[in-house]
Amino acid sequence: MGKGSRLGWLTTATALVLAVVTVIVMGQEGGSSGQSEQAAATTTTTANLGPITPAAQPSPAGSTPTLPAPSGPQPPWMHKLKPGEKPPQFVLFSFDGGVSAPNWERIMPIAKDTGAHVTAMLSGIYLLTNDQADLYTAPGHKKGDSAIPFGGSEQDITTRIKYLNNAVDAGHEFGTHYNGHFCQGEEPSVGSWSTAGWNSELDQFNDFVRRMNARGLKLTPEMIKGGRTPCLEGNWDQLFPSMLAHNYVYDTSHVSFGVTWPTVDRGLWEFPLPEVRIPALDKKVVMMDFNLWTVLDGAPQDGSDAWRGPEFAGIVQDTYRSVYLAAFNGNRAPIVVANHFNDWAGNAFSTAVEKFMGETCKKAETVCATYSQVIQWMQLQDPAVLDAFRKLPAAHN
Repeated sequence: MGKGSRLGWLTTATALVLAVVTVIVMGQEGGSSGQSEQAAATTTTTANLGPITPAAQPSPAGSTPTLPAPSGPQPPWMHKLKPGEKPPQFVLFSFDGGVSAPNWERIMPIAKDTGAHVTAMLSGIYLLTNDQADLYTAPGHKKGDSAIPFGGSEQDITTRIKYLNNAVDAGHEFGTHYNGHFCQGEEPSVGSWSTAGWNSELDQFNDFVRRMNARGLKLTPEMIKGGRTPCLEGNWDQLFPSMLAHNYVYDTSHVSFGVTWPTVDRGLWEFPLPEVRIPALDKKVVMMDFNLWTVLDGAPQDGSDAWRGPEFAGIVQDTYRSVYLAAFNGNRAPIVVANHFNDWAGNAFSTAVEKFMGETCKKAETVCATYSQVIQWMQLQDPAVLDAFRKLPAAHN
């Protein structure tokens, strides 16, 4: 099995040189036998990150993608805005990997209590047992090679299907996080893949989901409408044609300076991750848990900072709060809260996002929704109104 790094874009303004040791944590998954399995992959990578420009790959917007209108009774916020009416403050909680039972067990009650819906970006190989590794061949890699672990035992898969079905039944959304998670340094990485390579990756993702459909998984390939790339990397001119060919309508892998409204990029809705300020440190970072962790203390992988969990959780929660206030009192652009199901730094980041979800999703004029729900809401709006929102200044905390 190969090894890979989860680095992502740390800042859009500062060049960083970091030695990063990365752990991808799926979480413990208990089966009916009472056994549990924890899958993780570690690596050490040195990366030079120069200044990053979100508009480094400019392109025409392309046609605006659409989704079918939602069916059945809809919440009051799902309506066309009246003249002068403010949009709700959307908050989009999304989790890469998406298969940790302990994290779902904590998220589900909070979501039910607050009316929130979240999006899990599913890594396809988590639906394969370790013995099925040879079913996957990443573009340019050997059969069975992956930078993250496969899905464990048959019992792990059986248990996983049950709680993923619970999430589907509760109205949560699933996107793709693709499969093998090959970031810069694990070449050929996703940044170098061609459209043909991405087609292979997504075809295999769909095949892995269909294999689980035969075992009772309710999630189908047709329900996947978007995704986020590993480490936010990729050549969009190569990736986006593949996404469109697989009937996707959104991506959430780009970076924006502050919180901005979604735009159409090469025929896909783009929901960027915002660069924000950590008030406690007065430093800027792309708002993703691993990036926050790296800025806080370099993201040590040996667990040596577990004792700082409460401290880090408070700092991250306050960051989320300040970003929310800046958007709510500013342009009301949807806030993308990008996380992983993880227990890094004494569970600091999962704790922060769970507390923020619990306190925020009950607030007036606030909707914690999935990407597809926000797209369906935007489809109801006058295009001129959406254009006016996009022309508002970005929200900066």
